[in-house]
Amino acid sequence: MEHFTDRLADVDPEIYDALEAETARQRDGIELIASENLVSRATLEALGSPMVNKTVEGYPGGRYYGGAEHADRVESLAIERAKELFGAAYANVQPHSGSQANLAVFLAFLKPGDTVLSMDLSAGGHLSHGAAPNISGKWFDVVSYSVDGDGFLDYDAMVAMARATSPRLIIAGGSAYPRAIDFKRFRAVADEVGAILLVDMAHWAGLVAAGVHPDPVPIADVVTATTYKNLRGVRGGFILSHRTDLARKLNSAVFPGVQGSVILNAVAAKAVAFREAMTPEFEAYARGVLDNARALAATLVDRGVTVLTGGTDTPLLVIDLRPLGLTGAAASDVLESAGLTANKNGVPDDPESPRVTSGLRLGSSAGTARGFGVDEFSRIGEWIADILEAMATGVAEPVASRVREDVEAMVSAFPIYPV
Repeated sequence: MEHFTDRLADVDPEIYDALEAETARQRDGIELIASENLVSRATLEALGSPMVNKTVEGYPGGRYYGGAEHADRVESLAIERAKELFGAAYANVQPHSGSQANLAVFLAFLKPGDTVLSMDLSAGGHLSHGAAPNISGKWFDVVSYSVDGDGFLDYDAMVAMARATSPRLIIAGGSAYPRAIDFKRFRAVADEVGAILLVDMAHWAGLVAAGVHPDPVPIADVVTATTYKNLRGVRGGFILSHRTDLARKLNSAVFPGVQGSVILNAVAAKAVAFREAMTPEFEAYARGVLDNARALAATLVDRGVTVLTGGTDTPLLVIDLRPLGLTGAAASDVLESAGLTANKNGVPDDPESPRVTSGLRLGSSAGTARGFGVDEFSRIGEWIADILEAMATGVAEPVASRVREDVEAMVSAFPIYPV
């Protein structure tokens, strides 16, 4: 039957063309968005396997559908690999995203109206940690800690706020905070006020797996993360804990609490990512991610660009464009025209709207996966500084065109996904 044999190019040429164009975009440009990466061919094969046809609900050994023996094997492998990789006693690999994982934690421990303490969105927090537009901000009483004048997390203010509000849940972690977090400080205040401690390590899970970043798993009650970003795997989330007594509560919160059937082809790809992260090659990759992020930050600082906190301990960094009189929206557009894809991002006390912003967020995970090293990221930093300076003086187009040529020359030496 044609249903099983006809190729995408013949069945739907419009979608085929769009997918080919996206592959070319990734191949011919440099990806600097901190939440993106380049997966392996093995991951692509797992995602495109006939496992996509299978539907199950529940957990291995206790499904609500028949024919689940191979699905059970796949999910069990993913669970055991996640536990081994991160030294956890418990893992749930079903969440469709990091936000879904966080929502499941809320359901497990909170009732509507309970108090949650988390990092303010403008300081680098995440939407799913209690931002007003998100369900977490609508259903819970969210109080926020922030950063000091230099952009570093204000621990004293965080502790004072915890003592004043007695939150049921405290969240450490965010999506645009570049520095390592003192998990023990959070643990101490959580114990003092009787709160559950959740660490969201989505943006540095790969570094934790490789042992090049402080490990929250033995300290937090619950840890959430994603398998993409610097874990270099499929888009999806997972939950970890060192506490086996929380297993039933957390499993029930994921299914049937916030999700139904499992996306099994994604779980298979998560298992692949966990296995790849156990290799010496991945440890070298993770070290490269950190070295490259720091090289990029240092180059920008040397060129007079304002980098929040003056550097980074993670795969990401944030630029404050206000001293240059630029917006994040304008800067990201010009960088993209030069083949450098970044994302606009808010900064503390940002006067601009979230659609405009006064900052840029940059990441090193995808470029490192491609094979870039410190030399390449230093050159990327020079290109970014050149473009920002040119924008500030009103002559961006010729500089962006020149950088586009330099980008094409660089990426040609680091090919991905053979044509």
